[in-house]
Amino acid sequence: MIWRKDEAETASGEHMAPPARERKDRQMADNNGEVTIVGAGARLEGNVVSAGSLRIDGQVKGQINADGDVTLSPQSQVEADIRAQNVSVAGRFNGNIVVKDRAHLAKGGRIDGNITSKTLVVEEGGVFHGQSIMDAGASGSRSSGQAGSSSTGSAGTETKDPDHVKV
Repeated sequence: MIWRKDEAETASGEHMAPPARERKDRQMADNNGEVTIVGAGARLEGNVVSAGSLRIDGQVKGQINADGDVTLSPQSQVEADIRAQNVSVAGRFNGNIVVKDRAHLAKGGRIDGNITSKTLVVEEGGVFHGQSIMDAGASGSRSSGQAGSSSTGSAGTETKDPDHVKV
């Protein structure tokens, strides 16, 4: 559900702010035009395509392509390959992520797979097992000049070894 100012008015005329989740959905909608929501009870298998942004609260297995952002909530369980503008993972994810800009792993989230992005943010308490390819174009292909890094474990310290980076 996306809140509008006129819908947030109570019968007495008071203005009530929508809950945080609905505010985030509205912000995503304002930024990208549309938000598709896969609810907590939903289970999808196959290809998911969104012209705007996508929020997943349930389970998805297959391919995810979004012109906007993809957000995996803490209760989500996704086994897929994702292509999007930005991705934020707070739930469980297994697969590959290719984003044009920013990949974000939130506290409590887990990624088992590879990430190709311009920017990778791993919060303390997030678990990332895979390879991070920092690609200015986030094309999904690795040229000979790019350095890849492999991260395992929880967020915390970072090492300088190009073959193994613990974040």
